[in-house]
Amino acid sequence: MAGSDPRALSRALLDLCRGRKLTIATAESCTGGLVAAALTDIPGSSDVIDRGFVTYSNDAKRVMLGVKASTLESFGAVSKETATQMAVGALEKAGVDLAVSITGIAGPGGATPGKPVGLVHFAVASRDGRIVRKECRFGAIGRSQVRQRSVLEALRMLMELARGPQPTAKKREVASLAQPRVARSPRRTAVKRRLVKAPVKPKPEK
Repeated sequence: MAGSDPRALSRALLDLCRGRKLTIATAESCTGGLVAAALTDIPGSSDVIDRGFVTYSNDAKRVMLGVKASTLESFGAVSKETATQMAVGALEKAGVDLAVSITGIAGPGGATPGKPVGLVHFAVASRDGRIVRKECRFGAIGRSQVRQRSVLEALRMLMELARGPQPTAKKREVASLAQPRVARSPRRTAVKRRLVKAPVKPKPEK
């Protein structure tokens, strides 16, 4: 299935972005560039993929992506706040349409209270202002497996963002159904007024 095959998913994402003329940048920490590698492994990916940032250290996140030092101090490198700033930073630095970020604890070490091995934060950002964040807790399934599953999740999130915002057709349908009921009420009022104003026939004299 394309959803669990990184190569098929990468190809589908590239085809979608190519058709919609979208470009991508990646910002990776615990995956060390594996998302960029999966995408650039597909021939012809250069018309979609602009660049990849591998920001393993806190200094790299701050200098290369503009992650605030206060964010890193307050929330840590593995947090939704840092992931969000990584994605937005990659989007702005590269000048692309879509960006994805990954920061997590692949293990076997690195766990801290409240942040176990297998915890990974993702964020995807688009030029039209949409930002989607996700937290996954893969568990202590092994360093390689955490990284591989993170790649798949990042590709899926990029795919969803590349498809564009959800249509609002249902809202329009609800509004159109409501309009006839609003339009009929004046006619009912008019009928009542005509009935009130109708002449009353005089009673015949006896």
